[in-house]
Amino acid sequence: MPRISHWIVRRLSHLDGTLLLLVLLLLGISLAVVASASGQSPARITGHLVNIGLALGVMMLFANIPPHLLARAGLPLYVAGVALLVAVALFGEIRNGSRRWLNLGVIAFQPSELLKLALPLMLAWYFQQHEAVLRAKHYAVAAVLLLVPFVLILRQPDLGTSLMIGASGFYLLFFAGLPWKVIAGGGALVAASLPLAWNLLHDYQQRRVLTLLDPGADPLGAGYHIIQSTIAIGSGGLFGKGWTHGTQNQLDFIPERTTDFVFAVFGEEFGLAGVVVLVALYLALVARGLVISARAPTLFGRLMAATLSLNLFTYAFVNMGMVSGVLPVVGVPLPFMSYGGTALVTLMLGVGILMSVATHRQLNKT
Repeated sequence: MPRISHWIVRRLSHLDGTLLLLVLLLLGISLAVVASASGQSPARITGHLVNIGLALGVMMLFANIPPHLLARAGLPLYVAGVALLVAVALFGEIRNGSRRWLNLGVIAFQPSELLKLALPLMLAWYFQQHEAVLRAKHYAVAAVLLLVPFVLILRQPDLGTSLMIGASGFYLLFFAGLPWKVIAGGGALVAASLPLAWNLLHDYQQRRVLTLLDPGADPLGAGYHIIQSTIAIGSGGLFGKGWTHGTQNQLDFIPERTTDFVFAVFGEEFGLAGVVVLVALYLALVARGLVISARAPTLFGRLMAATLSLNLFTYAFVNMGMVSGVLPVVGVPLPFMSYGGTALVTLMLGVGILMSVATHRQLNKT
């Protein structure tokens, strides 16, 4: 028994208390909102609890893996992820017009989810390997490593995930010291290529952008999601209608209300005051991650912690923006709030890595 107690204490010692508290608060809010959004469905609530339990277990596991071991996993995970994306392009299962899923018989999954963590792990490991002699060629190689999965995911097509992958890679390059003149030049190039990019978008992607500009043009079709979600958020007022009392939610007007549009349910039931609290929790989570990054003793730890922190901010910002009608609908879940096992496990794995960086002080730089 003393040995078991000692083992448990050691495992728990690698859980960052601040991060854990913030995540548990978000998960608690999520459970309440998903219960309301699903009509208090026992199956949905049980499924969400199972996902939360699994995700917490994954978080604890990765929190106890030293960062130098995580760094070594970057290359094989990246290679495996890219190989799986190629397999998706060749043999993937088509759903709703997109080839994103790889069916292995027992399970079907999206390899793009793996790249959300494999890419920053790979790039952080790569930059640490060349920390003493970083040159322009190293940033060029890193850009190629970023573009390969970005293009493969974009071709599926999955614009939302490819943009999130691109943002993750950009954050890491930025924190690795990418020169400002390169960033400014890249931004100008992207702006200049927007007309060409518009012509390369699929018809449904163009409709999403046009719908954002004028959702009333097709209120029962492409504009339905945005119109109903903004009505729900606006009707919440200052303090909301109360838990399980949101009319847009209970009358089934809000689409995808347990997943991508769960923020609309939250806004209707808890109002502006609740939204302010939710945003504050996200900002506190991001701030804690950046503090961990600043205190990390290795380049790998600093890059991973900073990138994962800004990834959380990006996911929350994009989801809230699309549900509020200020960004196009791209199918990005709200971190720790939306129902779904794969996304939640991926997010909690990232939190586990943040905790590992925060609590493992004696690191091997190799």
